[in-house]
Amino acid sequence: MNISQLKKSITTLINSNNTVPKKLQLICDFLKYEVEHYNWVGFYFKNGDKNELKLAKFSGEPTEHTIIPFGKGICGQVALSNENFIVPNVNAQDNYISCGFKVKSEIVIPIFVNGENIGQIDIDSHAINPFSKTDEILLEFICKKVSEIL
Repeated sequence: MNISQLKKSITTLINSNNTVPKKLQLICDFLKYEVEHYNWVGFYFKNGDKNELKLAKFSGEPTEHTIIPFGKGICGQVALSNENFIVPNVNAQDNYISCGFKVKSEIVIPIFVNGENIGQIDIDSHAINPFSKTDEILLEFICKKVSEIL
């Protein structure tokens, strides 16, 4: 993974003249196809005043998990903890919402606007333990860039 090239491409997508929803979709598509171990990429955002997340844009197999209550699953836990969550093996997690038998690991990074956790990027992988510090750095960069356009 060439993180500097990926960051450059993401910056180009963010700075494009597309709408915010289109930019989010382009980021999802780009990451899914450019990073081999990213099999599903999506953005969840706080659903108004409700204590739940709502799926915005994604790339990968459709999911029935379009609404996730705070505290439920990895995404719901990140909504409460405000911290990155890397799950090397989803089968070892008690509070995991299964998105399909192919998913083996997950990484979720929160998005902050004015210090408030307003959403997150969620990545699923079909490999066990594929995520490294490099993935975390890249996704934190993306979340910061996304926060600037929201």
